[in-house]
Amino acid sequence: MEECISVFDMLKIGVGPSSSHTLGPWRAAERFLEELKSESILDQIKRVKVDLYGSLSLTGKGHATDLSVMLGLSGQDPEYIPVENIAGIIKTIEDTNEINLANEFKIPFYFLQDIVFNKDFLPFHANGLKFTAYKNDDSEYESTFYSIGGGFVVKEERENAKIKEVIKCAFPFPIQNAVELLNYTISENKSISEIVYENEKSMRSEEEIHSELMRIWNTMLECMYIGCHTGGILPGGLHVRRRAFDMHQNLIGLSNYNDPQSWLEEIRKTEVKFRQILKWVSCFALAVNEVNASLGRVVTAPTNGSAGVIPAVLMYYMVIENHDAGEKEIKQFLMVAGEIGSIFKKGSTISAAMGGCQAEIGVSSSMAAAALCELMGGTPAQVLMAAEIAMEHHLGLTCDPIGGLVQIPCIERNTMGAIKAINAAELALETDSKNAKVPLDKVINTMWETAKDMNSKYKETSEGGLAVAVNMADC
Repeated sequence: MEECISVFDMLKIGVGPSSSHTLGPWRAAERFLEELKSESILDQIKRVKVDLYGSLSLTGKGHATDLSVMLGLSGQDPEYIPVENIAGIIKTIEDTNEINLANEFKIPFYFLQDIVFNKDFLPFHANGLKFTAYKNDDSEYESTFYSIGGGFVVKEERENAKIKEVIKCAFPFPIQNAVELLNYTISENKSISEIVYENEKSMRSEEEIHSELMRIWNTMLECMYIGCHTGGILPGGLHVRRRAFDMHQNLIGLSNYNDPQSWLEEIRKTEVKFRQILKWVSCFALAVNEVNASLGRVVTAPTNGSAGVIPAVLMYYMVIENHDAGEKEIKQFLMVAGEIGSIFKKGSTISAAMGGCQAEIGVSSSMAAAALCELMGGTPAQVLMAAEIAMEHHLGLTCDPIGGLVQIPCIERNTMGAIKAINAAELALETDSKNAKVPLDKVINTMWETAKDMNSKYKETSEGGLAVAVNMADC
């Protein structure tokens, strides 16, 4: 039985700065509360302790893992919580030494003692966390979760991270790899986005698919808008100055607009030369990841650390390539991107703690390249070639965030991933797919083999690379 992953699994709305270290632990805390409720013991809990392991411990402070756990235990939802409320909720917990468990029961919570950073790794996955609830009768309830990238959370129910559970799949076109996807497009005489749409319709109504895809895009657009209009210094201690604000001011000048959509229309009127295009794409990507780095709302695509690539490339298409592009093209782009991301997740990993940054920026660049290629008229074979080209030139990319923060080199890498995606799409469009030498499935397998061979210090531990060569004191 094939594993079914929806577009809405790959593109999730949440809060920054990390899908694996913020969104995942947040969702794990929510699932822990659900377990307590299902066991009918939530009202019997007098204390909760959280143990963080491996990468969650080593870079958890810089990724706000401790904050996300507290917010999750408080019953807050990362998709809908007003981001301006986050600081106040955290401050209340720290000031009162209490947490409002599931937003229902106040219990003592001393965050410095009740969130424990353990540097050792659990064997199942690099991102492990264990919740322990202490009941009034002094008995305990424990539950361990693993944040496996992109906001996905699992229990230890599989022998290892590469063996998938058998999941009942209702998709009319179940897809495990790129070859299967291509074969469906040939046998059904459909584009990749049309195949994906048929699969999504087996789970949701057409109205729901439309509204959710547009909600994802509008979140992306708003995120770019906020990032382009917010100056100052990013939080975290690296004193990184936001760059999207100044770059945007230099590009747009004195244009008149008052909301994200009218802003988009104004950008369409600006000068379009090669240097300006490079700057606009970079500006869009910077904007998203600066919002992400400051605990803003972003779309995990497929991760938070790589959240800027797909919005930047889609925005490029809308403001540079096709001024008539609208909802049809937006939905088409997002469906192709989501499907390519799901194939990477099934065949390799989207977790930097498992595969380095090739699993984040590399996958997001591949997703964006494929989606752009279809919008530009590429055949399904060329679309898959675009995805392959983008990943081929990210293979081996390490994850080495300075200070454990999703800032350096993470924010800039989104600009590079976006530019590579556009280039990959153009190369694919100019190539006869019959002459392709490297199939997408081969590069996905190579990515996974590279991930397994990569030294652990380059896998989101901040123990190697730039994270060691450049330290907090240098900044």
